[in-house]
Amino acid sequence: MKETILMKQGETVLKGLNRSRFEQILVSEIRRRLKQFGRFNVYSARSTVYAEPEESGCDISGAFSDMLKVFGIVSVARAAACEKRIDSIIETAEEYLREAMKKAESFKVETKRSDKGFPLASPELSALVGAALASAFPGIKADMHEPELTVRVEVRDYAAYIHSNPSPGAGGMPSGSNGRAAALLSGGIDSPAAIYMTAKRGAKIIPIHFFSFPYTSEQAKMKVSEIAGILSAYCGDLTVEMVPFTHIQEEIRRKCPEELLTVLSRRFMMRISEKIAVYNGCGAIVTGESLGQVASQTMESIAVVQQCVSLPVYRPLIGMDKEEIVRLARKIGTFDVSILPYEDCCSVFTPKHPKTKPGIGSVLDAEANLDANALTEEALSAVVRERIRPAGRNTGSRLKT
Repeated sequence: MKETILMKQGETVLKGLNRSRFEQILVSEIRRRLKQFGRFNVYSARSTVYAEPEESGCDISGAFSDMLKVFGIVSVARAAACEKRIDSIIETAEEYLREAMKKAESFKVETKRSDKGFPLASPELSALVGAALASAFPGIKADMHEPELTVRVEVRDYAAYIHSNPSPGAGGMPSGSNGRAAALLSGGIDSPAAIYMTAKRGAKIIPIHFFSFPYTSEQAKMKVSEIAGILSAYCGDLTVEMVPFTHIQEEIRRKCPEELLTVLSRRFMMRISEKIAVYNGCGAIVTGESLGQVASQTMESIAVVQQCVSLPVYRPLIGMDKEEIVRLARKIGTFDVSILPYEDCCSVFTPKHPKTKPGIGSVLDAEANLDANALTEEALSAVVRERIRPAGRNTGSRLKT
């Protein structure tokens, strides 16, 4: 009995003349990710991606778990492949689903027949398989409305496939199918959620983290690396751009009004992020802002901060409340790390009374006390890249500009 992983595509099947491009990107991503689990034959046919083990040592369980986090896939199932003969389908269903049938109290059979040359229609095959299973497992009853177990038979071009309830996939669009985006990554709850949502739409992410040593600790940087590692399970390998931000914040605190410290810091972050974005071929900047959540996320503050860059700024969380963001962070696994009590550069230089409705005139007047270009270039010259992989094989290197 040969076991296969079946992955149903999502939005890619709705594409017109460009569909093949999206499918190629998706299949390439799946092949790349499956290499760590053994040799698989991966191909796409009729809106489904197949991953067939080519050697006995393949880790099917590990591969299945990893495929649940591939963007572009809406459902994943481990299935047994067999010949497209009625007796073979029944025999395979009885053997492959034996343990699941013994545990369930009710079941039904659903058949999909993409091979129209198969001699039986879908309802007829479902009835035959269902009768055979009911006879083989008399302790389970048939229930066509709310079964505990749904046995699925798929008669496709090359074989028939038997499986039970599939698991939901990550959905969205294949990674890298919709360009690149630079994303601000703090150690908090919001920015990882924003990165996940943008990556889910097919954008390849370049994370950017600002740190202010010695005001922020080495543990704070390690926390960000851990968050990036969790995200990489969905996004693929990530290269985090670690930006030293201490001198900029000290200069702002020394030469500018205290109430503008946050908005001025954010403007420098955006300037630096835009430079890194352009260097990496990105078409946008992503932030974790939610309208009105804090003083720096009022309409006025957001407008003033965005004024200093020309790239579009995406804010996927802009209409979400904190409870919704926390639910998403828990779902993707970043929440427990994000709440670890290590400070970030935004929290250590927070003014007592931040300006919630800054005017662009007063901000530009304050900024005139700083050499913005020199400070930006100084920070860029000291950026360190940290390569993050899901398995934790991380490396760092000095950014070359």
